[in-house]
Amino acid sequence: MPKITKDEVKKVAQLARLELNDGEINSHAEQLEKILGYIEQLEKIDTDDVPCTTRAIEVINVFRKDEKKNSDCTEELLELGPSREDKYFKVPKIINE
Repeated sequence: MPKITKDEVKKVAQLARLELNDGEINSHAEQLEKILGYIEQLEKIDTDDVPCTTRAIEVINVFRKDEKKNSDCTEELLELGPSREDKYFKVPKIINE
């Protein structure tokens, strides 16, 4: 693996609009070399028989069966509102005619 040069780090820093001092340039060069070394190790792994995936753990939706149920809670629900008229919620008028 070729060594990451200071000039390459300066070029990347310039493209990223980063101002780095000499110590930071040396540090980033070392870190980039380690990262690229790790990528080289990963490239050696045979992944031909490994299926593609978007998650490490598969997520499955849990659905319930839709069932029609008769309920007679109209009166209870109407009591929860601030005001009512017969079988309806009563609200302030918002449109003037």
